[in-house]
Amino acid sequence: MKLSARNVLKGRVVGIDRGQVTAVVRVDIGGGNVITSSITLAALQDLGLRDGSQVCAVIKASEVLLGVEE
Repeated sequence: MKLSARNVLKGRVVGIDRGQVTAVVRVDIGGGNVITSSITLAALQDLGLRDGSQVCAVIKASEVLLGVEE
């Protein structure tokens, strides 16, 4: 698979919280960093995701917001 997105982070699924329509998937990308992705339950099933699954998180965004503590 080739993608135009350049922000691809390899990781391992470390948790899945299923809702009625979507699931929140936690992915450990190393270095103590965990990112989350909200996907449909259909996508979860199609991808066959489970704890321990190896995945690539593909991030495509038009902007990145930054914040600082006041």
